[in-house]
Amino acid sequence: MTRPPAVLATTEQSDPRYRRIDRLPTEEIARLMNAADSTVPGAVARAVPAISAAIEDIAARMRDGGRLLYVGAGTSGRLAVLDASECPPTFGTDPEVVRGIIAGGEGALTRSVEGAEDDAEAGAASIREQRVGPLDSVVGISASGRAPFVVAAVAQARRLGALTVGLSCNGGVPLSEAADHAIEVIVGPEVVTGSTRLKAGTAQKLVLNMISTISMIKCGRTFGNYMIEVSASNAKLVDRAARIVADISGADVAEARRALAAAGHEVKTAVVMIARGLDADEARLLLAAFDGRLDNALDAAAAAPTA
Repeated sequence: MTRPPAVLATTEQSDPRYRRIDRLPTEEIARLMNAADSTVPGAVARAVPAISAAIEDIAARMRDGGRLLYVGAGTSGRLAVLDASECPPTFGTDPEVVRGIIAGGEGALTRSVEGAEDDAEAGAASIREQRVGPLDSVVGISASGRAPFVVAAVAQARRLGALTVGLSCNGGVPLSEAADHAIEVIVGPEVVTGSTRLKAGTAQKLVLNMISTISMIKCGRTFGNYMIEVSASNAKLVDRAARIVADISGADVAEARRALAAAGHEVKTAVVMIARGLDADEARLLLAAFDGRLDNALDAAAAAPTA
């Protein structure tokens, strides 16, 4: 019996609109690419219910002390490492809390490592090496949804009791089947056939932005839309931190800068110092009493009787 031909993944299909782009003027190619990219947010929007459900479960585990691990190969792996690396400076997380794993190791960040994405055993081993457990969340990222390294990593994480998420740009793929949560952002064929660093890469970046940012919001690492855990490690970030302290506390920027300096550049501590008239150590103790949640500490300060 002859098997029917396999259905070609949409990310690998050729779009006839672009078959003669090599003969077009530069501006026309740029406009075609821009028009193609403009369809990506709509594809992400259609996946928002699945994205939101995954984030709810991820954030719940992170609040209990779990980690968030991204696993990808090629472009997807580089995006994984990028998003993870931005969490410590933006949200003040320990580098071990959000981590990116790329097939082929660190060398694959800057050059192609042939065959790395096809090594299923290495994918499973990468999860075992991280000592993944039930509190952890593992997000597998693969545009095709078929990369053996990623699928095996997610399957291994699920066997170890971790929450698992599969982020792909095709429907009904092995990665979706391997994960607890399937996020399928269908972006269609690329301008350059099969070059999934284009629309698919953009879609993955948008989804990873949501996963990390909303998880951190849910874990109390923002106050409204302010980055209260920002690491003020350079002049630009010190200025930003001072503005955040001033905006939240109602103090002028000069007072905010003084409090921030006394607080060792800890935004939350400086805010509580101003709001409650405390020194840095007293402000830290108050924050600790509320598990570091600035909103709860400020509510308590507002409710406390004045001397």
